Amino acid sequence: MRGHFEHRVWEYNPALYAPARYRRACGYDTFIPAPLVDLEIGLSGDLAGIVSDAEKAIADLNKAASPELVPLARLMLRTESIASSKVEGMQVDARTLARAEANRETGRQIGSDAAEILANVDAMQLAIERASSVEAIKPQDVVDIHAVLMARAPNAKIAGRIRSAQNWIGGNDYNPCAADFVPPPPEEVERLLSDVCRFFAHEWLPPLVQAAIAHAQFETIHPFDDGNGRTGRALVQVILRRRNLAPSFVPPISVVLARDKDQYISGLTLFRADRFGEWLEIFAVAASQAAGLAARYTSRVMKLQVDWRRQLRTHSSPRADAAAWAVIDVLPAHPVITVPVAVAATRRTRPAVTNAIAELEEAGVLRRLGESRRNRAFEAVGLLDLVVGLESGID
Repeated sequence: MRGHFEHRVWEYNPALYAPARYRRACGYDTFIPAPLVDLEIGLSGDLAGIVSDAEKAIADLNKAASPELVPLARLMLRTESIASSKVEGMQVDARTLARAEANRETGRQIGSDAAEILANVDAMQLAIERASSVEAIKPQDVVDIHAVLMARAPNAKIAGRIRSAQNWIGGNDYNPCAADFVPPPPEEVERLLSDVCRFFAHEWLPPLVQAAIAHAQFETIHPFDDGNGRTGRALVQVILRRRNLAPSFVPPISVVLARDKDQYISGLTLFRADRFGEWLEIFAVAASQAAGLAARYTSRVMKLQVDWRRQLRTHSSPRADAAAWAVIDVLPAHPVITVPVAVAATRRTRPAVTNAIAELEEAGVLRRLGESRRNRAFEAVGLLDLVVGLESGID
């Protein structure tokens, strides 16, 4: 991890601990959270209203979903997963990342930072798919998400492995005495992770409340040596999908959390102090803002597609079933596109797609990147400007 979420591994000595919620040893406290199965929580009238408004905003965003908007749904998912990496201090600008994604899809080498962030996109996709395909989320499902997430990280050897040593957040490299937070000792982790997974199956709380509590509990457990934040934010989307609040469009909550990281961290600290209401308000407001941001950017991308279609019609006015129209339909999912990717996305023949891309380039819809004759990549004109704004949380 990076920045505020950085942690270090330290050998755990069970003889130092006594059974308590806070276990004291060597001048520091390690935190043992109460199981979620024992949780009792009530929402004040004001907080219930905030949660309800946020859930309505997410539901309204998803009501607009239709088969032709699937590429926009992928854009939202991509934005959420990239912003989740940004929370950890992983900074790759949208254009660099989109070009790296195109290069990866054509078998070219890409930078380590871009590879790690793109792995976060893959992990988020895995999380969403797993949510809709299994009856119950189990610890192994969480481990599998982490394995994909960390597969391209510099410390990839920890991918998909629950920690076996004490870790901590903040402080120094040598011991947790000056740490900002010390998670549970390793022998508690599997029990607590199983408890979180059982909590996923409950439906006695509003979906957004359930997601907020599960996420904060997961961050408190910190079950892995690295990648906890990104895995935990993927699990938020798992719950929203499983509860059918966000069946199509992912609200990019991490965009808002990254925009005010200090408040996010403070909210997790409030949760650990049993000040659930304050954490839930922070999370619900972030979710509401994310849904509104996504709705506005979805509208802007759809308007950009209208402009592209007008440009194509003015330039050559191809037949209604021409591949060029199909390429425009899928561009939001691929801000930088290649012929092989367009073939897969549109299910048109390679010759038809090659001609369509040439036609769209001439019409000013696509811009060629580089002069290579092999594996050419093309940028959708104007789209990355919108993506940069969305990923930055700029309205």
